[in-house]
Amino acid sequence: MRVVSLVPSVTETLVGWGSPPIACTRFCEQPDLPHVGGTKDPDIAAIAALEPDVVVMCVEENRREDAHALHQAGIATAALSVDGLDDVPVAMRLLGQVAQVEPAGMVDNLVAAIAAARAELTDRSALSAFVPIWKRPWMTLSAGTYGSALLDALGVRNVFADSEERYPETTLEEAAARRPDVVLAPSEPYPFAERHIPLLEEVAPVVLVDGQDLFWWGGRTPDALRRLANQLSTVGG
Repeated sequence: MRVVSLVPSVTETLVGWGSPPIACTRFCEQPDLPHVGGTKDPDIAAIAALEPDVVVMCVEENRREDAHALHQAGIATAALSVDGLDDVPVAMRLLGQVAQVEPAGMVDNLVAAIAAARAELTDRSALSAFVPIWKRPWMTLSAGTYGSALLDALGVRNVFADSEERYPETTLEEAAARRPDVVLAPSEPYPFAERHIPLLEEVAPVVLVDGQDLFWWGGRTPDALRRLANQLSTVGG
């Protein structure tokens, strides 16, 4: 199968399975693969020129109008949807079917690895966290997102889980009023780094985390759970 991936998580997983796509987005961090635009602005003409069998998309990251444009160009698409940990195995099985690649039971191994990683976290003490994902304006995430579900498995309560918006705008003052134990500042989609710590410390103690571990699902999920758990193990509740 000639697969074009417009989803960084999918690209990483297919590469890990030894069956890389023929092209991907510039955000997939695969310099050896051809790029066909971004997740929100794919180059439809460049994709069509590659004559793919299928373009893998994601409800969360890609736009409906781009899927429509691909259909208009006669290109088959497959859309994955991942809002929580339990959605990951379902999406991976679908990916294996769509890409006609499931080497040596990789999906079954992934399901088992996720279950094992979650089992290791059952005795963690609870923390509450504010997770900024953007600046100017400040934005965070609510329940029903993969990142929030991942934190929940880690014993971390998202203080904006009750928001009616999926990715609500907020202020540092509002975040501080919710009295989180910690600010988890990810490296993406906004590149939070050491220079942002003094500002974020107005809300709570800050832990810089790998945004890919927090938001990229698929092949990295089991190890991401363990890495984040280890990083949070020194944070007091």
